[in-house]
Amino acid sequence: MTDEFEERRRFFRVNDSVNLAHKVVDDAILSASSHVSNDVLSNCSLSTALEILDQESQTLALRIERRDPELIAYLRIIEAKINLISRAVMPDKALSQREKQDVSLSASGIGFSNDQTLPVGALLELRLLLSSMLAIIVVHARVVDSKKRSTDDDQPVYQISAEFVNLSDDDQELLIKHIVKRELHQLREKGKG
Repeated sequence: MTDEFEERRRFFRVNDSVNLAHKVVDDAILSASSHVSNDVLSNCSLSTALEILDQESQTLALRIERRDPELIAYLRIIEAKINLISRAVMPDKALSQREKQDVSLSASGIGFSNDQTLPVGALLELRLLLSSMLAIIVVHARVVDSKKRSTDDDQPVYQISAEFVNLSDDDQELLIKHIVKRELHQLREKGKG
């Protein structure tokens, strides 16, 4: 195996469903490093942020329920109130500005489907909403592969593979934490079934 292949596989991968936006950018932009935005509402809708918080609270609720059933009953009433308020504020039920899409994610790269091919070597700016961390990470990635896939509806779909470029240690750590959380969640769900 080549060193490049081993480098791409040195981190654990997880199949995930994330909000992803991408655009092709000029190589000159590489002087700027990746960054994380803690201001989630500037990058996604209120409904998406509430959905993420709901997913996180469900995991914690299971642990709390075992210790204190009355507390969890009270918290569920508060959650119901918040849901009622959010429905009044957001009459449109389309929860996110961008639809979630399935990806293969690691701390060194990402694979995703796209309706258009992207040239190998193209530089992308990616915005990923990491639901388990309630953070949006903005990174650059270089397209390493773009393959046409067949679909049932005869629409062209391309499987894009991209390797992160100039990823900061903090962003890589955030990605690793997200991947571990998602894998643990998926294992728990699989164990329930």
